[in-house]
Amino acid sequence: MAGGLGVINPALFTGSCPAVPSPAALPAPVLSLLIPAYNEATRLRTTLGQVLAYLHAQPYPSEVIVMDDGSTDDTVAVAQAYFAAHSGRVATRVLGYTPNRGKGYAVRQGLLAARGAVAIFSDADLSTPIEEIPALLTPILAGECDLVFGSRALNHDLIGQHQPLLRELSGRFFNRMVRLATGLPYADTQCGFKAFRLDVCRPIIEGAQLDRFGFDVELLLLAHQAGLRLREQPVRWNDAAGSKVGLLGGLHGFQELWALRQAHRRGHYAGVIARTQAAAQTHSPALSSASHAS
Repeated sequence: MAGGLGVINPALFTGSCPAVPSPAALPAPVLSLLIPAYNEATRLRTTLGQVLAYLHAQPYPSEVIVMDDGSTDDTVAVAQAYFAAHSGRVATRVLGYTPNRGKGYAVRQGLLAARGAVAIFSDADLSTPIEEIPALLTPILAGECDLVFGSRALNHDLIGQHQPLLRELSGRFFNRMVRLATGLPYADTQCGFKAFRLDVCRPIIEGAQLDRFGFDVELLLLAHQAGLRLREQPVRWNDAAGSKVGLLGGLHGFQELWALRQAHRRGHYAGVIARTQAAAQTHSPALSSASHAS
């Protein structure tokens, strides 16, 4: 596991919430839904309420993981209390570490902790409605894709509330730079709604290195170079107030993009790509029926 979980507070684990069923006592999940969170105490109850209501209505077993990225507010306590009262038949966990390491680090550690056949990470603000899960999950369960990621750029009619113009233009510019720097053919690499077939994608998750806003590009580049089956999927999206990505975060994104380009050109990821190709050859193109039985 690349980087480990840093300094972990044992109280961040589900075991500290006696009312929550142990994950081991519930069926193995088909879907692991990961919510990376940094200082999200204010809106997390609403988010978890929508997520659990949706998952309780689905026929497949699932789990929700809140991955706390070194928050300094009550994010952990809010998540633990909500899960203790509302988890039901959905397995739930709260994991975390200190200090803050960045969204990319949080997503990687959460994906590596996931127990599902498929893992989806979703931003805590639910800019992409949770009801869009089938758009990502279905192609993977059908054996058509290994990685499916939401896109705001393929169908603008699906955008309800747009970002402020400057942020939207800067996002388009960043994605243009992504295409120039990496050769990736995708229109939107940064939407916070991505799904991974874990048996095939685990090597790229373990081998990725970028901790902040370049991590999406790194994961997609490694998967693309390994020949995995990727799909950019149009999804509904609405801008949400309280974005954590400021000007400094945007600059870090460009720095990480440049570092990624240099590392890839120097062959830094050759071993990761080879291990991913081997995993793809080892596993059947379709998930086994046992992996996604109701």
